[in-house]
Amino acid sequence: MGRPNRTVVLTVAEREQLEALVRSRSRPHSLVLRANIVLLSAAGLSSQAIAQRCSVSRPTISLWRQRYCAQGLTGLHDELRPGRPRIHDDQRVAEVINRVLHTKPKGATHWSVRLLAEESGISKSTVGRYFQLFGLQPHRSKSFKLSTDPFFVEKVRDIVGLYLNPPDQALVLCVDEKSQIQALERTQPTLPLGLGYVEGVTHDYFRHGTTTLFAALNVLDGSVITQCKPRHRHQELLAFLRHLDRNVPADVDLHLVLDNYATHKHAKIKAWLARRPRYHLHFTPTYASWLNQVERWFALITQRSIRRGSFRNVNQLITQINDFVTHYNSKHRPFIWTATADSILGKLGRLCKALNGTEH
Repeated sequence: MGRPNRTVVLTVAEREQLEALVRSRSRPHSLVLRANIVLLSAAGLSSQAIAQRCSVSRPTISLWRQRYCAQGLTGLHDELRPGRPRIHDDQRVAEVINRVLHTKPKGATHWSVRLLAEESGISKSTVGRYFQLFGLQPHRSKSFKLSTDPFFVEKVRDIVGLYLNPPDQALVLCVDEKSQIQALERTQPTLPLGLGYVEGVTHDYFRHGTTTLFAALNVLDGSVITQCKPRHRHQELLAFLRHLDRNVPADVDLHLVLDNYATHKHAKIKAWLARRPRYHLHFTPTYASWLNQVERWFALITQRSIRRGSFRNVNQLITQINDFVTHYNSKHRPFIWTATADSILGKLGRLCKALNGTEH
């Protein structure tokens, strides 16, 4: 029969902690699995039933059940394993990290593992481990641009409010144009993808003209309405708005999210919209086109259909775009917007605080 299973009794607080671990998406899988084993044991399941549900052996279940009973939540974490003693104390490690954060090497814009190893006398592998441990990536940078719009806060709250709480009997459409899409033809045939090597394309190409893609993304269901035009003047935008007007229900209001491109505020565009009171415009703040969800869709079509293509003429490019749109609309899904206006403004506040603390 073997030894009887050790009974696991949990308090309310312990059960809440274990359930939080099981729900976590950021904790290590091994820790989540062990917490689940303890919860199932406390629920009275047999070792065999737990083993089948968690795909582990019964000795493993017994191990973590006993560890939890003896040490509590701490017992579910991996124990420290023996190894070589530390060579560098905390003070030395702090000096190295502060050097990366607050100084720059002579004649260079950023520290690398090798540069820092030469300067500090620490081995490259150790420096690399410190970079990984503290999340340091001095070789990388990301771009940003702060909006100078005096009504930034009001516009953010307006547009985010549309995404999180859209009005009844209305559609929210994110509208923009992706201009100057080039029909590029590679000078030589593409090398196909194979086992052990990636697809190969030539770095040079022939230019065969451009097209402009106008798009309106339905925030509710993720579908898109598009048109390709040779240019992106107010005349083309007006033609797209007429196309849009024909392809949406006539009995609903339309809230259009647009950026501040001059064409969007042309007098003829304003006059056309003034005759149609069901249209309501919401302009994103200056330098904040990321608030317009159609930009995310433009990134998708660029990545999946345009960037790696080779087109002999503009018509072939337009056909490729239309084929992508047709396929996308057959399986369309909305983008899930989760950021609140307060979270966006809070992040902006932290960025401004970091900039104010930077010496130039």
